[in-house]
Amino acid sequence: MRTLRIRTLAGLFAVAGVLSWAAARLWDHVGTLPGVPVAAPIVLALIAVALLATALSLRARLKAQRERHPGAKGVDPLAAARAVVFGQASALVAALVVGMYAGTGLYLVMYDLDMDPRRQQAIYAGLAVVAGIAVIAAAMFLERVCRLPEDDDTVPHGTTPHRR
Repeated sequence: MRTLRIRTLAGLFAVAGVLSWAAARLWDHVGTLPGVPVAAPIVLALIAVALLATALSLRARLKAQRERHPGAKGVDPLAAARAVVFGQASALVAALVVGMYAGTGLYLVMYDLDMDPRRQQAIYAGLAVVAGIAVIAAAMFLERVCRLPEDDDTVPHGTTPHRR
């Protein structure tokens, strides 16, 4: 399984942000710009909490298993892989959502911030961006927790072991 790359997440963020800013500008000139839902930052924050709780639980269980505590509950490798896939999917979607709300929020800040409803929409967009960044951070932490330790006995690819 490949790890998340910051470059991929940043690319998704940038593309979604530019497209969202352009769409918000076009939509506002043609009609009424749709509002940023109040639930967006709440849902993103709940996903971040779920990812963080999963990561902390797995980290504690892996630590107890490594230190061979009596009665330590092991971690099923398939469950850990599912958790990592959930985290990676959440981070990719969060990068798109953060870009979308950042583009919309930027448009709202650059133009029409003098109206109270637009100011509230910009605040909701900003909170959604912060919550989305928390999702990405929690997903990357979960991925780091579930990473397998490096095996010292492995030989790098393309080399032959030396015999004594």
